[in-house]
Amino acid sequence: MKRCIVLLFVFVLFAPSFAFAQGVADGINSLQAVLDKLKSDMMPMCGDLIGVGRAIAGMGATFYIGHRVWKHIANGESVDVYPLLRPFVLGWCILNFPVVITIMDGVLSPTVIGTKQVKDKSDLAIKELFKKKEEMMKRSDQWQALVGEGGSGDRDLWMKYAHKDVQTEDWKEKIMHNMEFVASKLAYRMQNSVKQIISVILQILYAAAALCINTLRTFNLIVLAILGPIVFGLSVFDGFHHTLTVYLSRYVNVYLWLPVTNILASILGKIQENILKLDLASLTRDGTTVFGLYDTGYIIFMIIGIIAYTTVPNIAEWIVHVGGGNALQHKVTRIAANTVNTVTTAATQSVGMATNYMKSKISG
Repeated sequence: MKRCIVLLFVFVLFAPSFAFAQGVADGINSLQAVLDKLKSDMMPMCGDLIGVGRAIAGMGATFYIGHRVWKHIANGESVDVYPLLRPFVLGWCILNFPVVITIMDGVLSPTVIGTKQVKDKSDLAIKELFKKKEEMMKRSDQWQALVGEGGSGDRDLWMKYAHKDVQTEDWKEKIMHNMEFVASKLAYRMQNSVKQIISVILQILYAAAALCINTLRTFNLIVLAILGPIVFGLSVFDGFHHTLTVYLSRYVNVYLWLPVTNILASILGKIQENILKLDLASLTRDGTTVFGLYDTGYIIFMIIGIIAYTTVPNIAEWIVHVGGGNALQHKVTRIAANTVNTVTTAATQSVGMATNYMKSKISG
């Protein structure tokens, strides 16, 4: 009797949690569409900084062109027009920056579409296996006896496989068998409910990790898109040319977070699919599934998958390496070295001119 009460209490305690967790998991997956719409809604904000970027680029173009034209004139050389086109090209990109972002997204979008198709195929296969498992469980004698279509089970069917030798029951045996029947129903439901609860909790964490990566990706892309005109404007100045390369590589790097996430999801989905096939084989052989090696392996791989999502930025870094800090350090070092060489050369020439002047005065 105490066993029945404990099982009933635990089942009542966890059943609402399972329903709530399943609803939360579905809600988390639906938030992906919100992020997709967020970027398109925020893109017009980059137009507010086009004027700022144009002003910066105009000032940079003045110095850029003036310095090179003056250098050619001072050396008595013909002006090379081709390098002077850089500020004009960047200025056009600033004026049409939303188009530039659209072109970049259009070039990179096939990576998202292709990996999403692979992920969707894996998800569809998993759903079909879950549906097949549910149908097989409903056809099993154990499910018919302990659950049944009405949810109350079938006591006569349960007696056939639980107490095959019992032909008749007195009132005491009937009471004991009724209590045992109730305990068996609760134990069976608890066994399946615990597996489902653990599965759904891991699915929530799994979906939350994927949503976190996609949210950070969307935020970073929005910030890069909004500040893009300023970056393009600064890249006109000498010493800041590397900012354009770093910006483009950073945008591609962040954009690839979603394809990498889809690939990881498809890999984990294939693992889950294989575990479900083993679980179905166990169900076909034994007529029921127990919490054993396959369920433990499923939990382990889900935890590994959650941890794997945190490595998505590092994996994207392997594909497109962003060396912004090193490039900046290299540029500063090179500019400083050139400045030192220029000052040293000028000082040497000045000393030489002064020495020659003094010699001429002494000799004259």
